[in-house]
Amino acid sequence: MNKKNPIKLFKTALLILPLIFSLNAKAQQWGDYTLYATMQGTTAKLIDTNSTVFKTWTFTTNQKTCYSSYLQPGGTLYRTVAKSGNSFTGGPICGKVQRVDWSGAITWDFDYSTLAYCTHHDICPMPNGNVLMIAYERKSAAEVAAAGCNTFFNEMWPDKIIEVQPTGTTTGTIVWEWHAWDHLVQNVDSLKANYHSSIVNHPELLNINYNATKDWMHMNGVDYNPILDQISFSSHNLDEIYVIDHSTTTAEAASHAGGNSGKGGDLLYRWGRPGAYSASGAQIINVVHDAHWIPEGVPNAGYLVGFNNNGTNNNQSYVDQVNPPVNGYNYNITSGQAFTPASYTLRHTCNGYTSNMGNSQQLPNGNMLVCIATAGNVYEVDPSGNTIWSFNTGASNPKAFRYNNCYINNPAPHIPVITQNGNVLTADSGVTFQWYMNGVLLPGETNQSYTPTQNGIYVVRVTDSNSCEYSYSSGFNTITGIETNVNTNINILNLYPNPTSGIVNIDKTNFNNDDYTVTVYNAYGKIILQKNNLTLVDLSGNANGIYNITIRSAKAESINKKIVLIK
Repeated sequence: MNKKNPIKLFKTALLILPLIFSLNAKAQQWGDYTLYATMQGTTAKLIDTNSTVFKTWTFTTNQKTCYSSYLQPGGTLYRTVAKSGNSFTGGPICGKVQRVDWSGAITWDFDYSTLAYCTHHDICPMPNGNVLMIAYERKSAAEVAAAGCNTFFNEMWPDKIIEVQPTGTTTGTIVWEWHAWDHLVQNVDSLKANYHSSIVNHPELLNINYNATKDWMHMNGVDYNPILDQISFSSHNLDEIYVIDHSTTTAEAASHAGGNSGKGGDLLYRWGRPGAYSASGAQIINVVHDAHWIPEGVPNAGYLVGFNNNGTNNNQSYVDQVNPPVNGYNYNITSGQAFTPASYTLRHTCNGYTSNMGNSQQLPNGNMLVCIATAGNVYEVDPSGNTIWSFNTGASNPKAFRYNNCYINNPAPHIPVITQNGNVLTADSGVTFQWYMNGVLLPGETNQSYTPTQNGIYVVRVTDSNSCEYSYSSGFNTITGIETNVNTNINILNLYPNPTSGIVNIDKTNFNNDDYTVTVYNAYGKIILQKNNLTLVDLSGNANGIYNITIRSAKAESINKKIVLIK
């Protein structure tokens, strides 16, 4: 009988155990690659879960990373660039945004920096191929005083958000914009603009006399919610995260009415420091970055998240999740009180501290990726808070994100377009479907077509055969039982011929003088044309196939038409 040496077995076990623990830890991780790009660095890198560099993009010394970098499905990189010669100072002042393909070729190099305005901090690549950008805009001391500010007597740099449609290798069209300056309140001078006697009764507005400085808000994070068609952003200096309506026209965004919410560009929700609008309640946020929603397919989807740099302890950072009181396209609030919840819904105590910058990403398996920016530490924790992976970038790193192979190797599904036939709504493409009404998921409504039972704004979510990523349609506004949707005025525009050999005419004979925007999407959901008040669309330079034309009036009325091109 062959007896085994117990000492040898023990030594073998000691060698095997670390491997077993390593394999178990790796099995708990989510995704394949982590993207990071250090501030003022000239590279962006993907590292695998063993911290081995998988992919590097390299840039010239005059194209240093300003703040944030993101990957889009298919491996396209979007990044902010620190342009030299900006007229605004501080940090991080960017001035430029680039789109870079997998091979490293810069396919879009967009400059947005003058004496009057300049991009800074964050961007948000959108599903339609456009990009949301944060920018300062300069207001003179005279303008500040006229707006009702009596606590600061110099020029001010309030923030704005622009949506830019790339139109060439270096050009872009601003197709939507929102200005904080259009949504101010003050209660000190009834003879000046923005006066209301009560600040707390107007939480939808920003008190210009609250912590007024030159760099007043210092926005630093921006995100887009395609189900609600809303934007979230964070303010370093006001210690709040905010939500605004993106379904508005630019004119509505400058007003207090319009859009899905009916409130124009007013703040729909704010959280973190009730004192900023004279409401009672504890201050939860003490410097915040990286406002974003948790997306669908991830635990706690729909929660808002902020990186709370100082929190209640100047030597400890937190990731705070908040379950907002969403009600359709609005958020519940009791007049004269603060928005709820009174405190965070969930909190992660970070493995370290960063007084500035930082981000988190909530992952589909319940894990979280956290970036301690100034220290360069990036780590992944499981739902119990156990650190299962960590890496140091070697320099200050504002943001990091985790992606899987499927996401990197496959483009996003075609953005579905909803059409109406009688009382039935139909998505034009997709393998799986999910319908929503007024921002709320409709359980069990997972067919390509849906018959509404009540008036509302409908969105459909699709995946393709790869099932890597969701795509969402634009909202479709309809009245049950009526063949045309509520946008009856814009529906009298007629598009012909269909099919077409190249030219599509827009007949506006019976249409009034309202302005409208024509947007043409290819079969992959990318915008190939967007212009105002066209009377014909020339598709002759494009390949045969199906194109979707959306016409949206200045009143936010819209129609979608599918056009077949056969040359």
